[in-house]
Amino acid sequence: MPSDRDYVLGTHDEELARLGLQHRVWRPVVLDCWQRAGITVGKRVLDVGAGPGYAAVDLAEIVGPTGEVVALERSRNFIRAIEATCRARSLTNVKIHEIDLMTDELPAGDYDFAWCRWVVSFVNDPALLIHKLASAMPKASLSIFHEYGHYETWRFFPRLPMQERFREHVIATWRESGGEPDGAARLPELLADNGFLICSTRPHVFSLRPNDYMWQWPATFIETYLPRLVEMGRIDQKFADQVRSDLANAEANPNALMITPLVLEIVAEKM
Repeated sequence: MPSDRDYVLGTHDEELARLGLQHRVWRPVVLDCWQRAGITVGKRVLDVGAGPGYAAVDLAEIVGPTGEVVALERSRNFIRAIEATCRARSLTNVKIHEIDLMTDELPAGDYDFAWCRWVVSFVNDPALLIHKLASAMPKASLSIFHEYGHYETWRFFPRLPMQERFREHVIATWRESGGEPDGAARLPELLADNGFLICSTRPHVFSLRPNDYMWQWPATFIETYLPRLVEMGRIDQKFADQVRSDLANAEANPNALMITPLVLEIVAEKM
């Protein structure tokens, strides 16, 4: 299995905490999406790239003991987090597979849904992933994606040039690791090529003020990813300190606005 550290964002404790905040911020959006798609009691859901399992746990509680969540994850650190949460909540309907989405086959099953969030943007071969998903998902099942569609929508008003430079470093490191920040761009073509029909789409982009809860999602990402960029040798400490200073100044300005990266929601039926 690959090292946990080969995730471009890492799997360390700080990243676990950041992903928890990210999930809480996005939870109302995600729950609405799942409800519209029809995820409910008794359904079987494939969680593709489950991470620390925040979504898997929510799904397990929604589908209940007569349903099942099959969580796919390669990071042993993240799997331990899923297992610990399931024990703490006495959830017995989560089945975990320690697999690499690129090198291992996806487990076949009588799934009603697949959930795939911020995975297509990070794998090095999205076409292979969608091909494997098509092989695993039964006819008439639904696959739900939340993927970045245009990462460069992320910006501040008034502009923060250092944040924009930081954003470009983020994009570059993701691409250097084999991913593509605008992962949703190829999804319509890849889904069509693999026997999926898009049922619905919805853009998610937000204009935030410093006192909005969702502001903490990108702000925390900046704080946790700056040390990673320093570690990679992409930036120096002076650069990191300037980004932090500019962010602090924006948070102190009640008229500051932050536009979040565009996330595209796609629900597709396997034909």
